[in-house]
Amino acid sequence: MSSTDVSRSTHPTMQPQSSRRVAGVHYYSRSKRRLEHFSKVFVTILIFVSLCIAGLRFAPFQSFESLRSLWVTSAMTTMSHQYLATWFFSKAEIQTIMDSNKAAELGNSDIAAIQTSKIGHDNGIQLIDISQSGFKGYLLEIDDPARVQVAATQYLGQKGERTQEIAQTTGALAVINGGEFNDPEGNGNGGRPLGILISNGKILYKDPLKTYNIIGFNRDNVLVLGNYTLDQIKKKNIRDAVSFSPFLVVNGKPAITQGDGGWGLAPRTAIGQTRDGKILMLVIDGRQIGSIGATLKNVQDIMLQHGAYNVANLDGGASSVLYYNNEVVNHPSSSYGERNVPSFFIVR
Repeated sequence: MSSTDVSRSTHPTMQPQSSRRVAGVHYYSRSKRRLEHFSKVFVTILIFVSLCIAGLRFAPFQSFESLRSLWVTSAMTTMSHQYLATWFFSKAEIQTIMDSNKAAELGNSDIAAIQTSKIGHDNGIQLIDISQSGFKGYLLEIDDPARVQVAATQYLGQKGERTQEIAQTTGALAVINGGEFNDPEGNGNGGRPLGILISNGKILYKDPLKTYNIIGFNRDNVLVLGNYTLDQIKKKNIRDAVSFSPFLVVNGKPAITQGDGGWGLAPRTAIGQTRDGKILMLVIDGRQIGSIGATLKNVQDIMLQHGAYNVANLDGGASSVLYYNNEVVNHPSSSYGERNVPSFFIVR
């Protein structure tokens, strides 16, 4: 959010015409500062209580170290509330906690392990409620991976769009948010992606990098996770892709075997595929009453429970959204509703 500064020379109530008016301005400024301070304190207390409650669901006698890690990782992966960690811990302590919880790098997925050729003509889609104690969430299971593609805002480079707009433009039945994008201090308009963005075999955007983090599909409708050069991307026939991280499951192996993944509790979006080709799209609400949020390990474990063989984390936080059957199914965490983003995974 941004505040608007009112110029003293143009606003009539702020002209120094009388001591009463000047005093009123000073009183307003003090009141505003008190309100901002109260808001920060309130948020601190709310998140602390929420994390204490959330911590209890991991183990009956969870150690202080685990709760401390959850506190720090949750705070440091927000844009506006990192002070909740920096107030209490040094930079070195925060870095140690973040490093000890992060997901392992498992390399590239084995494309040959996925058998999409066995998929028949079943075009079923199932919406599954995967809510647990601490968060509400949904899993969309798509039988035919050929129906899943990447779509981009029609104003690429200028501003992003919302899922309903993308659904109307493409005729999609379902839409989730996609990859990474440039959002300086949370004030961007969602128009500029980061990494690489590919839709229907066409590269719509790419940063000047030697290799690219790929979450996408090849022409055989296999979900491909890996780090590749442009030449490798072309040779692998990648038809649709975005960039984000980390990969949570690669070739059936989980990336998080200790800690919570290093990103704390937050709204989540992820995409995965089973060995028989089905696509899993997951969205979890967070940062709100009734749904605190999920860790990356929560996401990993839910996807594994539903048979995922490869899973990638997508952009989360205020971006997390699931549109299905003409409505937004979840509750985005942003106070102003759904966020504008540049890329999406859609189901035709």
